[in-house]
Amino acid sequence: MDSPNEHPPTDPLTKNNLQPFFVLHKASKSSESTARSPRKPSKRRLDSSPKVSLNNENMKENLKMEAFRCVWSKIDSSIKDVLRSINADVFDEIGRWVRESFNAICSCRGPVDTSKSSLPYPFVHNGGIVRNLFTGLVFTKNIETVDDILTFAELGLNLKSRGCYVANISSLDFSTKNGIGGCLRAFLRQLLMVDIEAADVSLLVSWYSDHGKYEKPVVVIIEDMERCSGALLSDFVNMLSEWSVKIPIILIAGVATSTDALRNLLTSHALQYLSTSTFFLKSPSERLDAIIEAVLVKNCAGFSVGHKVASFLRNYFLRQDGTVTSFVRALKMAIVQQLSVEPLSFVLKFLVDEGDNKRSCCEDLADMSEELIKHAFELPSYRTYSVNRNNHVELNAMSLCQGLSELQRLQELWRSRLMCLHEAGRYHKVALLDLYLEALDPESYNSRLSNHDRDSAKDKSLLSNNDKLFRLQKAEVTNQVIRKIRDLPAAKLSQLLKSWERLTEGTIEVHEKIIELQSQMVSEDVKSHKAELTDISKRHINRCRLNKEKDACTSNDKAMTLAGQTIRDNMLPIECMPFHELICFKDVDNLQSALIGDPRRRIQIDLLNFYKILKCGCCSNSGGTLSPSMHDTSIMYLLAQEYGDLINLHDWFQSFKVSISSSGKKGLKKLASPKKRKDNTYSQNNSDALIQARFCRAVMELQITGVICVMARCGGVTDELLNQNYVKEATRCHRMVKII
Repeated sequence: MDSPNEHPPTDPLTKNNLQPFFVLHKASKSSESTARSPRKPSKRRLDSSPKVSLNNENMKENLKMEAFRCVWSKIDSSIKDVLRSINADVFDEIGRWVRESFNAICSCRGPVDTSKSSLPYPFVHNGGIVRNLFTGLVFTKNIETVDDILTFAELGLNLKSRGCYVANISSLDFSTKNGIGGCLRAFLRQLLMVDIEAADVSLLVSWYSDHGKYEKPVVVIIEDMERCSGALLSDFVNMLSEWSVKIPIILIAGVATSTDALRNLLTSHALQYLSTSTFFLKSPSERLDAIIEAVLVKNCAGFSVGHKVASFLRNYFLRQDGTVTSFVRALKMAIVQQLSVEPLSFVLKFLVDEGDNKRSCCEDLADMSEELIKHAFELPSYRTYSVNRNNHVELNAMSLCQGLSELQRLQELWRSRLMCLHEAGRYHKVALLDLYLEALDPESYNSRLSNHDRDSAKDKSLLSNNDKLFRLQKAEVTNQVIRKIRDLPAAKLSQLLKSWERLTEGTIEVHEKIIELQSQMVSEDVKSHKAELTDISKRHINRCRLNKEKDACTSNDKAMTLAGQTIRDNMLPIECMPFHELICFKDVDNLQSALIGDPRRRIQIDLLNFYKILKCGCCSNSGGTLSPSMHDTSIMYLLAQEYGDLINLHDWFQSFKVSISSSGKKGLKKLASPKKRKDNTYSQNNSDALIQARFCRAVMELQITGVICVMARCGGVTDELLNQNYVKEATRCHRMVKII
């Protein structure tokens, strides 16, 4: 790096071509602040104790950043594991098909002749398959390709682990601009690991004969076949089919629509060489259900969202064409918003550490200041909880730790009940997302409690009056799942109870009721079986069958009653739990603004309040009225507020001209210096040209930022605005500007 103070040419360093250098270090925060304000000496912070104190604002910010990294890394790894496991069955099926296709190619290949290895149309044993290209069509069920890129990247890694040579080719490589050479270069670059100028398949043949030794297949993966150029893809298929045995090439292509896409895209000449097999990935909704179960329901990192935020995430997922990537991005933004808004949100890190490292959360909370502890006990959720239970505790870290433990216990109860509902809904293909949204709704929970209190006051049974417990308009999916438990066969009901037994191991009371119901079902089956053995008469067999069906209905009713009682008593939404504000994000407006954004409104506010940004005293005293000292773009936007949605471009220019010339005219009246008419005319023309240039620049700035839209009837607007005869042209054409 050259020194800012260069030496003269006579310096010996210059003669010997030696230049001094400096070792630059990143300045610390204290030195930066000292350089900016030398008059105010910065305070030096001494670390007198190895114990971390949470009283410092910088320390709390660092804890929040560390909490974000800890929480998001765990969520991100969970999402990747879920997506990897949900595609595992399909990947295994594709791997077996690749191996079978490779064996079929090898079975028809004759002895390898190295002298003819650079020629196409391979030598075969019996002429079985000469130009057949094994092709696997993977149906993604996706409109967007964002998720498909990640899916096919995982597929490539999976096939590499099975001993295949894999090349992932993007649909962008099959563009008419690149030609057949572009896609071939992208193909060879991944296998040969070098940049190739003149692409030729013979290079791949020589590489494969040296490295592959005809023991491994070459798999070509095209992420989105329907976005490729049909002519280029047909040429690529014809080229690969010529070498399909000499180089055992297997093609895998992603398809979003149907099998007709192949016939619509390729030529008939290329189609005759394809031997296709079909594979189906999970749908976007199934992938989203798996992510919700792993991240939000099982609560792998302690973070939760409220009902409105969950509804927004679902709608955002649907608006983004069902891409899981958009949902993950929105979830990440929700975590950022939670950590930036809630002062005590860094307890998420403590909860994650408690689960991973078995470190007590109380040890971390002991360093909190009294102010933060007081803030925690002043949260609305804890106030409601303490008033309802008439519970008054000491405001200290130990009480907060107990409150967080209670929060985790309630979350575990809610989680197990929701998964029990999901197990019952699997028999009727009910999505977990629908049950999850209803389980988060605090209004549905409050109405459920009010209905139960009303029925208990009248001493009515749980299932009387058409099952009043389940007559909730806001929980239609939950009601449907509970009611359909009555229609389950005995075998499926037994499987359901076994899954309930596994999910409710932590709760003794419910777990015992489920075991009792299972034992009753077993005893009824044994009793009916013994009765059939003792008397085999036809009338008795019919009677036993009726009794068995009656006992099954009784068992189904008991299971349905048990599900309703469990949901009513233990399924408390996160927004009704004490201290939930620390880990639950509920501000849907901020999340929507951060994801979707409203940049135009931000620009409009900045244009109106420009003096706050520029910090100039001449405009701040104007009180929002027009002043010639204002920025030209702000003057233009303030003038636009007086016209409405549409502005005549010529009228806008004349108003702008009057606004910036108002102070100049007053000064011209006071000046009485005699000048020639010619000089006055020249200065006037020069002033008009300058005003037009300033006006054009302001219009272009507003147009680039998206605040206005110039509605031109003929010709280019930009060329016309830059014309010096702009005023005459604008008057003639009557251009209009639309305020967006």
